Amino acid sequence: MKTHIPHAKSGVVRKYRDRLPGIPDGAIVSLGEGDTPLIEAPRVSELAGARVYLKFEGANPTGSFKDRGMAVAMSRALAAGNRACVCASTGNTAASAAAYAARVGIRCFVVVPAGGVALGKAVQVLAHGARIVQIEGSFDEALRLSRRAAAELDGVALVNSVNPDRIAGQKTAAFEVCEALGRAPEALAIPVGNAGNITAYWKGFCEWSGPAPRMLGFQAAGAAPLVLGRAVERPETVASAIRIGDPASREGALRAVGESGGEINAVTDAEILEAQALLARAEGVFCEPASAAAVAGLLKLAREGRSPGGTVVAVLTGHGLKDPDAVKSRAELPEPVPADFGALAARISGETEP
Repeated sequence: MKTHIPHAKSGVVRKYRDRLPGIPDGAIVSLGEGDTPLIEAPRVSELAGARVYLKFEGANPTGSFKDRGMAVAMSRALAAGNRACVCASTGNTAASAAAYAARVGIRCFVVVPAGGVALGKAVQVLAHGARIVQIEGSFDEALRLSRRAAAELDGVALVNSVNPDRIAGQKTAAFEVCEALGRAPEALAIPVGNAGNITAYWKGFCEWSGPAPRMLGFQAAGAAPLVLGRAVERPETVASAIRIGDPASREGALRAVGESGGEINAVTDAEILEAQALLARAEGVFCEPASAAAVAGLLKLAREGRSPGGTVVAVLTGHGLKDPDAVKSRAELPEPVPADFGALAARISGETEP
């Protein structure tokens, strides 16, 4: 006998079913994704010259925004009778695919660039029982191989964001932003890697009633093909989740910024890490480096005298625990003190005096 739990999160498929592709009741896969917090950020607002809210997607079940799209893609894969799924990933897609595949009981194969996945994300994949296939090549090569595997092998679904079901699921975050604010913000700042998420948000805002925001996309300077206007053969950045040189959803991203009167800009690794530290220390929100690109971009625009003003939502795509290496590399534990109150009191007093 099933027990009804009144406050259980229903997930994005059940909540927004009328706005998503058709999925039979028996095929719905959910881990309670969505309903992530929208957090006002007063310190960032002061520096950015706008009222900034943080859409913290790190609160999703596997710690990133990918869970929204994965719930829809995996539900559709199950409905179609697939027995396996495959994806290329720099980490977050892999972790999400592995978890949702485990939930529904199908095999998951993750194709990754050798040495190109943060340990926190690789651990998630392994914990859920997925198979990691490392290739001697880039993410873009991993995606090409994954697409071919899904096209030529029976019963294998591709669950990357080139799958429109992923975009359909991810657009639900735009609905949540509008519901929380009562309208769309004046601007939305978002990291851009493979460009599926900016494409999805724009789709969601266009399906919502009322004016849509300006879309402000930010890439890492060492992986900025949309800023440069050409593919980057060997992208390099500390922000591993957006270390992509040839975005699969390029056209969707360019359409989003073009139709909204927005822009795509680049921020340096130093600016990204500075924004990550600001969010953690001034706002209490720990996001992975790629997520901080959105706030780094807003701060850059403010320094240039081009703050969007009004209400701005910055999308933090993943939790800081997904990619802790950037913080660990700069951190050093202090020397221990004797285990007595006097030593503790001296240490506290020494660091709290004006």
